[in-house]
Amino acid sequence: MRRVTFDLDVLRSFVTGVELGSFARAAERLGRSTSAVSAQLKKLEEQAGAPVLRKSGRGMALTEAGETMLAYARRLLELNDEAAAALHGTELEGWVRLGLQEDFGESLLPEVLGRFARAHPRVRVEVRIARNVELLERVSSGRLDLALAWDAGVVTPHATRLGEVPMRWIAANGQAVPWSRDSGEPLPLVMLEAPCLMRSAATTALDRANIPWRVAFTSASLAGIWAAVAAGLGVSLRTPLGLPANVRALPPREGMLPALGSLGLCLHRAEAEPSAPVERLASILLQQWQGLALAA
Repeated sequence: MRRVTFDLDVLRSFVTGVELGSFARAAERLGRSTSAVSAQLKKLEEQAGAPVLRKSGRGMALTEAGETMLAYARRLLELNDEAAAALHGTELEGWVRLGLQEDFGESLLPEVLGRFARAHPRVRVEVRIARNVELLERVSSGRLDLALAWDAGVVTPHATRLGEVPMRWIAANGQAVPWSRDSGEPLPLVMLEAPCLMRSAATTALDRANIPWRVAFTSASLAGIWAAVAAGLGVSLRTPLGLPANVRALPPREGMLPALGSLGLCLHRAEAEPSAPVERLASILLQQWQGLALAA
């Protein structure tokens, strides 16, 4: 079998085009012509021995081979960028103070900190897991350099909107919703302590649907929420990101629960021109978020 050596520039064009949803935009982002990117995609398909894209309406979608290629391409590019940063970025020193929601503690944080620490061992990172109100207050007062927070309608001077994440009702895995509309009983809710964006979103949606509810369990942490939901004490409202194996996101309208909207996610910076260590950690955080969002 002929050994294939994939071209990292080709893989970067492929990954960028998929993440931006447009290879024309990818060409602009990477400073190439659209014809050059098209030639790269043709080369990638020749090396892969199968089409990686197919027509879908007016756009393009990944084939099965393309989905496999995308996963490997991301890993190869991450290793390449990590090696480049390790060789050329070891002079970075200082510290970075990062804040984020508990939702991302297990799904995002370990990989981000691992990549950053390997590339920049002389930079100290301090992490704070907190609720939205505290994260935004700490960024505004300069006690955090970066914060990944839900969009609560509060604008900070140097925020970047990353996208939207659907809100979903959460129930125990392998169990039906512990409530029916015909029972005459209020829907039992498992919620974080107030104030909480998703607690407010849940009760507002239920009130609009004329569904009675009661808070059956309150917790100060997500660990308590997952335990109570898994035990069948009620349903909660979160996003599909970072769910443990013992709970599940309900399909729309299961259990006759009202449909929900999406929640915006923003990366807040304390300064318009952050230090090199802060900007590097922000870059790694954005890369990991893009992969997490596409996989969700």
